[in-house]
Amino acid sequence: MTGSKFIKTVVLLIWAALLFAPFLFQDVRSIEVAARICIFIVLVASYDLLIGYTGIVSFAHVMFFGMGAYGTAIALDHIGNGWGPLALGTLCGLVVAVALAALIGLLSLRVKAIFFAMITLAAASVMLVLAVQLSGFTGGEDGMTYRTPDLFKTATKLWTDADGKVVRIADVKLNGKLAAYYMVFAVSAVLFWLMLRMVASPVGTVLQAIRENEARAEGIGYRVVAYRTAVFCIAAAVASLAGSVYAVWLKYTGPETALSFDIMIDILLMVVIGGMGTLWGAAIGATLLVLAQYYLRDLMGVAAEAVSGVPLLPDLLNPDRWLLWLGICFILLVYFFPRGIAGTAMARRSVKG
Repeated sequence: MTGSKFIKTVVLLIWAALLFAPFLFQDVRSIEVAARICIFIVLVASYDLLIGYTGIVSFAHVMFFGMGAYGTAIALDHIGNGWGPLALGTLCGLVVAVALAALIGLLSLRVKAIFFAMITLAAASVMLVLAVQLSGFTGGEDGMTYRTPDLFKTATKLWTDADGKVVRIADVKLNGKLAAYYMVFAVSAVLFWLMLRMVASPVGTVLQAIRENEARAEGIGYRVVAYRTAVFCIAAAVASLAGSVYAVWLKYTGPETALSFDIMIDILLMVVIGGMGTLWGAAIGATLLVLAQYYLRDLMGVAAEAVSGVPLLPDLLNPDRWLLWLGICFILLVYFFPRGIAGTAMARRSVKG
């Protein structure tokens, strides 16, 4: 089996696991993890369009994610919990994100990469400050808690039997939480598929040509700034839509969940783990890091108990040191997979097995 086919098979298995996650893992925490993986696959893939396919280093991606989340949250909180406010908030967040991306792109993409990265970092910082300071509008540091459209609440009533009991399939309740999860899954899967189609098209080839040799691409007639601005706007639009979906899922939006620089760091780590320049790697990187963030501490607790009689090891495996071990795992991944897991595997001609 070729490395490319192996990675694609793994990613398809990840999506299959996410599709059946409510039936495979029925506790609330597992569903939260599955929904977060869906969102971050899309978010990381959209960022890989920039850094992996076009060579654009941006720290503003979380800003566009936050615009979508805040647009939806503000509409649901201030107007109401209907589908009209949801559509309006999503559209407003999308339009503002694309407009700001176009403005930043047209004004800044002509400068050197490091200066563009600093400009995007400054823009993201300003947006975070505004979200905190405009507390009457955004909820400030406390954020906003709101209700979602009635479909997710009335699903329990729709899926009931003659006795008024909620219908179950494989002991899983067909309720509003399940409906919301499959909304997250469906939107994420469609956005990921659209990005795959984009990079497989001639446009994707042009973007890679720009990344490899910008001067040559310009010389053979491609308008480099126009292409880079366009992909910057597309990535911003996808990130905004991911933010809107995340806001509906969480029913809460605040600086820590939508605009925190920690999210940007997570995105960068996921891209590096999965591999730049391959959207398939985005799914692998997002899945591995989210699982580590949620379950590494628990695994370390089990390991510490298992070696309780061995000197030093229980202290080293203390769950409070999970970030240390996460960092060590990341360093090892970068060392053994310098092009990311997917990038390294796909570069090999074949995989034994």
